[in-house]
Amino acid sequence: MAARGEQDQAKPTLKFIEPHDGQTINGSTVNLKLSLSGDLKGYKPMKDPATGTGNHIHVILDNQPYEAYYNLDQPFELRNVSEGKHTLRVFPSRPWHESFKNEGAFQMVTFTVKGGGDASKPTTTNSGQRMADSQSAANKTETPLKSANSNAATNSNAAAPREGKDMAGGNASDVDMKKPLLTYSRPKGEYKGADTEAIMIDFWLWNAKLQGDGGDYRVRYSVDGGEAKYIDKWEPIWLKGWTPGKHTVKLELVDKDGNVVANGDYNSTSRDITVTP
Repeated sequence: MAARGEQDQAKPTLKFIEPHDGQTINGSTVNLKLSLSGDLKGYKPMKDPATGTGNHIHVILDNQPYEAYYNLDQPFELRNVSEGKHTLRVFPSRPWHESFKNEGAFQMVTFTVKGGGDASKPTTTNSGQRMADSQSAANKTETPLKSANSNAATNSNAAAPREGKDMAGGNASDVDMKKPLLTYSRPKGEYKGADTEAIMIDFWLWNAKLQGDGGDYRVRYSVDGGEAKYIDKWEPIWLKGWTPGKHTVKLELVDKDGNVVANGDYNSTSRDITVTP
């Protein structure tokens, strides 16, 4: 951590270059392009070939588990995206997946795909990892991007493979950006060895202030359908005492009366994780 210097006090700001909000995209390939600015203090997304970790952007298609985006110099490609409406959410993260929570870090767009891919096949990233079994998006600049994809494939042996897991399917939801929104980030995937000792819960809040921060909302969480507990300050927590096997973690944004805040179906999200000794 010490070698990171001031990076953890950075305030990175993201903006969508493409797709843009409200865009209709023809074809089954979606190319995400982002610009990064702000008070970076040396922060830059990049994967360390030796460790397979590094600063990255969390990319969330609809309400699927995120994918990690390391190289902003090239588009993050989603292929075989099915026809219909989709959302895409992004925010910067540290190597251990804790999100930056400053103003401007979180961005979201909604777009529509026409002539999408085969809905019976999963959406995949440019490394072939599954992203979603249903709805997402695709951009207009098909020809040059195909050329770029060929170059990426040619150089694939020189680049570290992008991390990811097979994702469950899901549809885009009607989300109002003027209303409170919870974005589930962690935990995700499989935890092994020392990583199982304490597992982080982290999330992004939009238009919502928690009670411990002077607001009206709470984040309710449960593990395996057990006792509901609450997070009242917008910061990550680490849970200990995990047993080996599969676990289900549920995060919900609730009001002062304990009701889930209505905004599409994104404010109540469950993820399955695996704990391996």
